[in-house]
Amino acid sequence: MESEFIALDKVGEKEEWLWNFLEDIPYWTKPVEPVSIHCDRQAAIGRARSMMYNGKSHHIRRRHNTVRELLSSGIITIDYVKSKDNVSCPLTKNLSREGVERISKEMGLRPRTSQHDGNST
Repeated sequence: MESEFIALDKVGEKEEWLWNFLEDIPYWTKPVEPVSIHCDRQAAIGRARSMMYNGKSHHIRRRHNTVRELLSSGIITIDYVKSKDNVSCPLTKNLSREGVERISKEMGLRPRTSQHDGNST
């Protein structure tokens, strides 16, 4: 769960910067909508929404406070996504070939085509 909080904190920092940037653009539609962050760990989502952190690690406590503050200010939302539907899984987990191909299509990636058609001239 620590790695999930580190990721949520890093994404939240980037989103906060972007949110402030968009708020400063005079002709941008206000209010700026919160960005939905997808997470496949329900325990991390529950902990992020919790007002209390009872862990002992100071660096995780700081990240928890940051994520909770971004949630309460409406800059981000955290939504649950099943691991099998998480498009980042091929980059972080061992998946079957079919799973990688399915998620790659969802990312908009095309299958690799052969550079040679077998004909030599």
